[in-house]
Amino acid sequence: MTKKILILGATENQVNLIKTAKNEGYYVIVCDWTNDNPGIKLADKHYQVSTLDREAVLEVAKKENIDGVISNSEPAMLNVAYVAEQLKLITNPYSSIEILSSKDKLKNFLREKNFNVPNSLGFSNKEDALKEIVNYKFPIIIKPVDSSGSRGVTVLNDVENLGEAIDFAFSFSRSHKIIVENYIEKKHKYLIGGDIFVINGKIKLWGLMNCYRDNTVNPLVPVGKSFPLDLENEDINNVKDVLQNIITELKIKNGPMNVELIIDKENKVYPIDINPRSGGNMIPDLLNMIFDVDITKMCIQSVMGEKIDFIENNGKNFFATHNLHSNRNGIFQNIEFSDEIKKYIVKKNIYKKEGDIVEYFDNAPKALGIVFLKFDNKNQMDYYLNNINKYITIKLND
Repeated sequence: MTKKILILGATENQVNLIKTAKNEGYYVIVCDWTNDNPGIKLADKHYQVSTLDREAVLEVAKKENIDGVISNSEPAMLNVAYVAEQLKLITNPYSSIEILSSKDKLKNFLREKNFNVPNSLGFSNKEDALKEIVNYKFPIIIKPVDSSGSRGVTVLNDVENLGEAIDFAFSFSRSHKIIVENYIEKKHKYLIGGDIFVINGKIKLWGLMNCYRDNTVNPLVPVGKSFPLDLENEDINNVKDVLQNIITELKIKNGPMNVELIIDKENKVYPIDINPRSGGNMIPDLLNMIFDVDITKMCIQSVMGEKIDFIENNGKNFFATHNLHSNRNGIFQNIEFSDEIKKYIVKKNIYKKEGDIVEYFDNAPKALGIVFLKFDNKNQMDYYLNNINKYITIKLND
């Protein structure tokens, strides 16, 4: 009998999950509250159910007698674990996914387990935040506890614009909670980010990369990643030890984790975010190129109890992504790539077409597309990624 897999969500982000599950021979059921998202027509069956309605999703899972459940949508990950635990299917512990799905719970967990954590405070209303934060040591970072893609995040060096930053964070929180923490001054040029993949409780794929920002637009929003990680071996080993210890403490058995960390000027490793899913901005596609793997297939295999196809390797060097973005609002015309940068581009995804509205790039979903690049050496990669706005021009009409 054909095994059934339930996929939460049918947006463009879930299309590859749906296609991969179909290619693996599974009967694919999707829950999505719309009738017109692109993954719906690819699935075998669609239920018009919100991925956030856990009891409705559970009813679908029971009715269809599913063999596995999965998503790559951060808001849906809690319900993936909930449904799987209720039906005794393969999953990571719901209690652990609950910790990873909330920035304040993650900070509390890290603090209790003696990992390095910046001083932080959580708030459920603006009045309490205003009263407490003015006594806080600046610089600080204010963010929702449950958002992704840098939505609602602000760094402040003083109390000016404090109220606006608090309102901004609350506006992106589903649970109406924010967290305020000391801003950590990193010792290295880039944040450490990317994806890891856990197999039988051990991290086997180390997709740790350099995270780029465009300070001329928004220093908080990622604009790309590059591999290999530009750190000393001692720092890399410390980062790996911290991540494996977290995975062990949380009893994570299988699957991807999107991570972000910082090493401060005293060589302390600070986990910033750990999300129980593959990263956005097509990180799995980049890792597929680097490690010669199919991350989406590995995710499907992990929830369906199949042997995960992966042979450990150190990856191929000098791969990168760049998220196409605009420093102003306008109407999309086209994107011009100089001849000099074209020779390094190995794949292009453009999300916009002529006439589409373009918004100032203050969070990840406002990207215009993404390009994948392969370079010959580190110096070449560093130069072009740090000067990429000279070689790629976004053409807008007012």
